[in-house]
Amino acid sequence: MIRCCTSCRPVVLLLAAATGSGSFGEESTKLPFKPSPVPGGVAIIPLKGRDPASRVTYHGEQVLTWRRGPGWVAVVGIPLSAKAGPDTLDVGGHPIPFTIRPKRYREQRLHLENQRQVNPTPEDEARIAKEQALMAPAWKAWPDGLVPTLTFRQPTAGSLTSSFGLRRIFNGEARTPHSGLDIKAPTGQAVRAPAAGVVVLTGDFFFTGNAVFLAHGEGVVSLFAHLSKIAATQGQVLRAGDVLGEVGKTGRATGPHLHWSLSLNNARVDPRMFL
Repeated sequence: MIRCCTSCRPVVLLLAAATGSGSFGEESTKLPFKPSPVPGGVAIIPLKGRDPASRVTYHGEQVLTWRRGPGWVAVVGIPLSAKAGPDTLDVGGHPIPFTIRPKRYREQRLHLENQRQVNPTPEDEARIAKEQALMAPAWKAWPDGLVPTLTFRQPTAGSLTSSFGLRRIFNGEARTPHSGLDIKAPTGQAVRAPAAGVVVLTGDFFFTGNAVFLAHGEGVVSLFAHLSKIAATQGQVLRAGDVLGEVGKTGRATGPHLHWSLSLNNARVDPRMFL
């Protein structure tokens, strides 16, 4: 699990004092979004009598908890791969049942000129495997003391062109569902942090192209992909609205746009819930 480095913590503390877009040690009692317990959505599960020190996990991943009224709730990201029906949250070794409702996402067909972006070569596959290993801890980043607001600004202006969860077919071949939200925008347009956070990874990757991972606290992580330029560095603390890059079409992209993924407890969820 990636945690904020010791040297950046004083800066993060100053950031928290100066902005309401991320705070340390202060939790709102009101949820700033409407939950939707479906694959790719978020379930809110009451934790009656929970000891704040109890560890809450979902399929082995630590879960964000939120003070709500006199008690606590778990804010559980549900992966797109989840099946509708009964499921279980673990609280200090005790199971708490909840139900995932069904949801069917639309289909999207796209054509890519670069066939390697559809069927990578063995060399590409080796690169992809290395990149996935590098990204894995970024998706689980949990900066010490940073509490997310769960209220986000749209990171760049533009229309939403590809919704979260679309069942994608590239050049006639089915691939994994769309795990983010696409925003159509011209190359070079600024991409800004939708909420405060710490940059935990940047790089040029096979599928995402130039990308930035921004950890907002307690397992809430954003990915910004296909950038033409990266304007943030690993370990940098950003306020909401700070520029982190520019729109582009690097990686697997059919044209200039921003791909924004949002993850809770290592499960990609629909960012529109939080706008």
